[in-house]
Amino acid sequence: MLQDIGFNFGLIIGLATIVIAFLSAAIKILREYERGVVFTLGRYTGTTGPGLVILIPYIQQMVRVDMRIFAEDVPTQDVISQDNVSVQVNAVLYYRVVEADKAINKVADFRMATSQLAQTTLRSVLGKHDLDEMLAERDQLNQDIQQILDSQTDAWGIKVTNVEIKHVDLDTSMVRAIARQAEAERERRAKVISAEGEFQASQKLADAAKVLGTEDGALQLRYMSTLQQLGLQQGSNTVVFPMPIDLLNKLTGETKKE
Repeated sequence: MLQDIGFNFGLIIGLATIVIAFLSAAIKILREYERGVVFTLGRYTGTTGPGLVILIPYIQQMVRVDMRIFAEDVPTQDVISQDNVSVQVNAVLYYRVVEADKAINKVADFRMATSQLAQTTLRSVLGKHDLDEMLAERDQLNQDIQQILDSQTDAWGIKVTNVEIKHVDLDTSMVRAIARQAEAERERRAKVISAEGEFQASQKLADAAKVLGTEDGALQLRYMSTLQQLGLQQGSNTVVFPMPIDLLNKLTGETKKE
């Protein structure tokens, strides 16, 4: 009697275990951001979710795919710019799965594949530009890299939404060279501005000389104004100055006529 009871209890436990295992294999719940790629006897038969999903145990299998945006850090890459400057560049990549079946069936590991592709594309695109362009046109470079990655990952069901270059690092010697170049550029601009100022001043002086040369009275008025300024600067009413020959000749000529 006790043996029969023990046998029945063990049978119940075994059946309960089988039922629980059957239900856990048959019933799946997918979250709002998840999709399930279903395979029946190894063949792809559809994408399902979100919500409650019922499978045929041991005949159907399901692979969960996260449809949210992934942020992948692209490791630092050594890049040789077009003007032969060695820099270290890293970036961050934003992408998401838009077709779950392609992400599972077309590539073994879509996250690893996308990361590797981003590294090679980063080196390839930046290597076609000068250092100045890397530093000044970062937005355009981000857009170029994003478009290239998006076109190549489309076959995997991946949408690259954004690429951001975070750092462009130079070695110490290159930083000093750029600082010297910037200083030389500032000096060049200062000299150009000074030369332009002198050129404009010389043009004004030349115009003034033409006016003074054509009008005798204007030359004399300018001369007397200069004498007055000299007297004010010296703090005395007596000013010793040289007499221009042409002015002396004019005065002498007028005296003789009288």
